[in-house]
Amino acid sequence: MNTSTTPIAYPVHVDAELEPGLSRGLWLVKWILAIPHYVVLAFLWIAFAVTTVVAFFSILFTGRYPSAIFDFNVGVMRWSWRVAFYAYGALGTDRYPPFTLAEVPDYPAHLHVDYPEHLSRGLVLVKWWLLAIPHYLVLALFVGGAGYALTGADDDPVLTISLLGILVLVAGVVLLFTGRYPQRVFDLVLGINRWVLRVAGYVSLMTDRYPPFSLDQGPHDPDVATNPPPGIAPTPAHPAGLPAAAPPHRGGWTAGRVFCVVLGSLLVVSGLGLAGAGGTLALVEQTQRDDDGFLMSPSRTYASEGFAITSGDLQVHTDGASTWLPEDLLGDVRVEAESTIGSEVFVGIAPAADVAAYLGDVRHDTVLEVRDGETIYRSTQGGAPEAPPSEQTFWTAEAVGTEPALTWEVEDGDWTVVVMAADGSDPVAAEVRAGAEVPVLETVIAVLLVLAGLALVAGVLLIALPVRAASRGTTPGAPPWTAPPGPPPGATPGP
Repeated sequence: MNTSTTPIAYPVHVDAELEPGLSRGLWLVKWILAIPHYVVLAFLWIAFAVTTVVAFFSILFTGRYPSAIFDFNVGVMRWSWRVAFYAYGALGTDRYPPFTLAEVPDYPAHLHVDYPEHLSRGLVLVKWWLLAIPHYLVLALFVGGAGYALTGADDDPVLTISLLGILVLVAGVVLLFTGRYPQRVFDLVLGINRWVLRVAGYVSLMTDRYPPFSLDQGPHDPDVATNPPPGIAPTPAHPAGLPAAAPPHRGGWTAGRVFCVVLGSLLVVSGLGLAGAGGTLALVEQTQRDDDGFLMSPSRTYASEGFAITSGDLQVHTDGASTWLPEDLLGDVRVEAESTIGSEVFVGIAPAADVAAYLGDVRHDTVLEVRDGETIYRSTQGGAPEAPPSEQTFWTAEAVGTEPALTWEVEDGDWTVVVMAADGSDPVAAEVRAGAEVPVLETVIAVLLVLAGLALVAGVLLIALPVRAASRGTTPGAPPWTAPPGPPPGATPGP
C-alpha cells in the first residue's frame, strides 16, 4: 500500500530561471532603468490595497474571492516579482520586464496562484494580521533591516541592509569581477523571495493554507505536483516546462480597465482622506468651541524671570485681497490668560514695532517654538519697563485681571501678543490659550464632505465597471499550476 505523505504544492507558485550571460555592470544602473516600473507599481499597489479590501468583504459575506479582482491582484504581484527579479530582488535577468499583469511564458520569472473556490469567512478576520505574525518576524530578518550601515546626525537610519540585500549585493559584486552569478547564492535568493511571496499571497487573502516555514531554494517550487499523494491525479506539464496555458480569455484585464481601476482606487483613497478631514473638523466644531463660539487651543504655561513674555511677530497680510478676508476666515481672535502666581496679569496685542520700542531695553523672553512639549524662548537682557503696560496707548486690544481675556478683530499688519504682570513687575507666569471664531469652518466641512462623496461615488464606479467587465471577459480563477518537469530519461545533468 502506498503510504506517501508528499505534500501538495503550496498554491502560491514562484518560478524563475537564472539567465546565462548576464552583463557584468548593468546591475549598477538597474535602479535607474527600473524607475518607470516603480512609478507604475506605486499606483498599482494602491489599487491592490483597495481591491483587497473589497475582496475582504466579499469573502466575509460570501466566502468567495471575486475572480476578476483575484486575477488583477495576482497580476500586480506577478508584475512586482518580475521587476524584483530583474532589479535588486534577485538580479537574475537582464531582460527588461514587460508592462503587463498577464503571464509572459518566455520571461524567466513567473508567479502563479491557484484560484480558491471557497475561503473561510472566519479566517479572513485574523490571518492577515494575527496568524501571520510569526512569518512577519522571520521575514523581518530576511528582508527587513538587519543592521544600520549608515546613520544620520540624529541617529536615524539612512540606509538599512537586509539578508536578501546582502546576498544580492554579493552576487552583483561577484558578477562584476567574474562574469558569473553564484548558483548557490541564486538558489538562496529564490528561496527567500519564494517565502516572501507565499506570505504575501496568504495575507492578501488569496489562500487559507498557512505558508510553510520552509526555505525552498532553487529556481523552481518543489516538484510535488508531479508526484501527488494517492488519489490525486498529477497535472500534465507544459512542454516548455512552464505553467500550463491559461484558459482562453475573452477580454480580461485590458490596459484601459487597469487604468480605470487605478484611477478609481486613487479617488477612493482621496475620498476617504477628504471624509476623514471633514469628519475630524466636524468633531472639532462640535467639541472644541467655547460658550462664546471660539475654537480655543489647550492651555499652556509660560513663565519668565523677566518682565514680559512676547510672541513672535504675527504677520497678517492679504496682499491686495479684500480687507474682509481675515475676518471672513478667522473672525475675531481671543487670547485668555490665568495667573499662576496670584497677581494680576496684563494681556495685550499691539503693532510689533510699538512693542519693540516699549520693550527694547526691558528684560523679557520671546516664545520661539514649542518642541517636544517644551517651550523654547529667546531672552533679551535689560532692565524694568519705565511704566506699567496698561498706561501705554498703542494697544489694539488689552485685558487685565487674574483671568483676563481679550478679543481682537484681525487686521492687516505685523502684531505681537504680550503677557506681563499688571504692575510691570517680574517674574511673569501664566497659563495662556488662544483661539478664533473661524466662521468659514462650517463651509469647509460641507465642501470636504461633498467632495468626499463625489470622489467615493466616482471611484466606486471606476472600480466596479471594469471589474464587472473583466469578470465577463475572462474565465474565473487562475490557470492551473504545474511544476516544471525534470530532465527527460537518459538526459545528462548540466554542470
